[in-house]
Amino acid sequence: MTPMTAPVGIGWRHPHYAQLLAEQPPLDFLEVHSENFFGEGGAALAVLDQGRTHYPVSLHGVGLALGSAAGIDDWHLSQLQRLVSRIEPVRVSDHACFARGHVQGRDVHASDLLPLPFNRDALAVLSANVQRVQDRLQRPLLVENLSAYVDLAGSEQTEVEFLVALARQTGCQLLVDVNNLYVNALNAQLGGADADPLQACRDWLDAVPAPLVGELHVAGHCYVSDELGEIVIDDHGSRVCGAVWQLHAHALARWGAVPTLVEWDTGLPPLDVLLGEAQRARVPAAAALELPA
Repeated sequence: MTPMTAPVGIGWRHPHYAQLLAEQPPLDFLEVHSENFFGEGGAALAVLDQGRTHYPVSLHGVGLALGSAAGIDDWHLSQLQRLVSRIEPVRVSDHACFARGHVQGRDVHASDLLPLPFNRDALAVLSANVQRVQDRLQRPLLVENLSAYVDLAGSEQTEVEFLVALARQTGCQLLVDVNNLYVNALNAQLGGADADPLQACRDWLDAVPAPLVGELHVAGHCYVSDELGEIVIDDHGSRVCGAVWQLHAHALARWGAVPTLVEWDTGLPPLDVLLGEAQRARVPAAAALELPA
C-alpha cells in the first residue's frame, strides 16, 4: 500500500478551548471525551457547539465499560445518544474493558479501564454490549485496545485475535492506540519477554485487516520505578516518542490514510506544542520510518 498522509486531529481539552476557537488552526477534527459533555446545557456544551461549527468532532468515551458482564448503564447510554444526536460526530469510540459490576446488591463502577481475558465468554459479553450501543446510536462504534498492567487468567487467544473477532462479529471498527501497543510491549520486555517490542507491535498491526480500522491514537508515556521494580505508564503527558511514530508510519503504510488523533491529557503543553505533534503525524509514512526510536 502506498504511504500517505492521514487526517489528523488533537484532543481538545479545557485549557485550549478559547485559544483554539480564536485561532482556528488547520486540523481535520477535534476529539473530546464524551462524558465531559453529558450535562444538559451549560458552558461546556456551548463551547463544544462552537467547536463543532469549525471542525468535525470525534466523541471518545471512557465510561461505557463495554466488557462488563453487568451490561451497559442505560442512563450513560441515553446521555451518549443525546450528545451524538446534537453533535453528529464523525466517530464515536470507547474501550475494550470492563468497569461495572453488581456488588452486594448495588451497581458499582471502578472508574478505571480494566482489562478483559481474551476468551469466548468475554467476547460474547463484549460483543453483546457493543451491539447494544450500536443499535441505540444507529452507527458503528469504534473500540480501542487497552494499555493493560495485569494479565488476566483464562485467555484463549491473543489480544489482536480477540479484537478482530469482535469487529467481524459486530460490524464495529477498531480504534488502534499505537502507544498502548508499545507500552504493553515494553512492559512485557520488562517482565522478561524475549520479543523485540517494536517487532511485536508490527506483528500486531499486521494481523488486522485494513477495513476494520477506523482511527489511530498516538501519545506519550513514561517510566515509573520504585522498590518493586519498573513499569511503563500510558500517561498521555509528553511528546510522542520516535518508536511510536515509527509504528504509526507502519500502520499508515499498512492501512492507508486512517485518521490519527494526538492525545495529550496530563501536564498539557502550550497549544503550539500540541499542534507541532499533530504536524508530525502528517509526515508521510516513508519519511516517518526514518525517525530514531
